Amino acid sequence: MYKTLASLLLSGLALLNLSGCASTSGPKQTRAVYHVNTDVNTVPAILNNIRNHYNAAPQDKIVVVTHGPGINFLLQDAKDSQGREFSGTVGDLASKGVEFRVCNNTLVTRNISPDRVVMEARIVPSGVAEVARLQAQEGYVYLKP
Repeated sequence: MYKTLASLLLSGLALLNLSGCASTSGPKQTRAVYHVNTDVNTVPAILNNIRNHYNAAPQDKIVVVTHGPGINFLLQDAKDSQGREFSGTVGDLASKGVEFRVCNNTLVTRNISPDRVVMEARIVPSGVAEVARLQAQEGYVYLKP
């Protein structure tokens, strides 16, 4: 009787372990913060990097933090020197869960109304402080494309 009970317990534990393995298998989520502080002419390549990242690892949490000239592509009607707009790509990435954050210090220093920031972006008090916070407190890896 003890042998049968022990067998049943071991079988049950084995099943629990197998089901636990099945539920935890699969791609793990990485948290990545993309730091953008360069002008709009660098943004098409940066957005392409972010799109490639998302396509390769859609489970990842991606946050784009901007400050200085890096905020320009997140202003309404923004275009690069070749006339390419960013709103379509930003909207597409945002619909997939990519978050965009704009530095309020930059807005204030440059006297830009918060109303000019695209609706897909959130304003944070400081871009550099947000990058540091995401890394130190939330475990994000830092990417500077």
